[in-house]
Amino acid sequence: MHAAWSTDDGRGSETLSFRFENEAWTAEGLVTGADVHYVFRLTATWQLQQMLLFRDMDEPDLWLANDGRGRWGEVNGAVRRELGGCDDIDVLCSPFTRTMAIRRLHLEVGQSTDVESITVDTETLSVQRARLEYTRLGSHLWVVRRDDGGPSHEFEVDDFGLPLDIDGHFRRTA
Repeated sequence: MHAAWSTDDGRGSETLSFRFENEAWTAEGLVTGADVHYVFRLTATWQLQQMLLFRDMDEPDLWLANDGRGRWGEVNGAVRRELGGCDDIDVLCSPFTRTMAIRRLHLEVGQSTDVESITVDTETLSVQRARLEYTRLGSHLWVVRRDDGGPSHEFEVDDFGLPLDIDGHFRRTA
């Protein structure tokens, strides 16, 4: 499956492909404007296992993995204790990262839940914790509220849980 978005300001775009192979999902995205290439590996039930983020820069890339029990680490074996208990990763330049929680949560219309997330700043590769509250407003309508000062946003998704337009941020193009 493929999807694409452009930023509302016209400065960037994202192309996404995801596929089911070896009993797991692989999502691969290329974000122009932010010059980011990412790969997520998720279980069949949309639990995040690995995230690789590449940039065409001299600084090292970012690789994080989850052991399935909420412990996070890096490719060099360093444990990231401050990220313990996080379920998802929020790459700030990508609308796709909303899909992981939407697919995994199975919320009924009117229900809400908090998701502990790792927020990735793609310019600095810094990571921090954020609590995102997901509320299902309709069969295809969601709102996400953040506790880290980032803006809340309401958006519709397609039948696969992929965001359509997110006002002020992204417009779905394919």
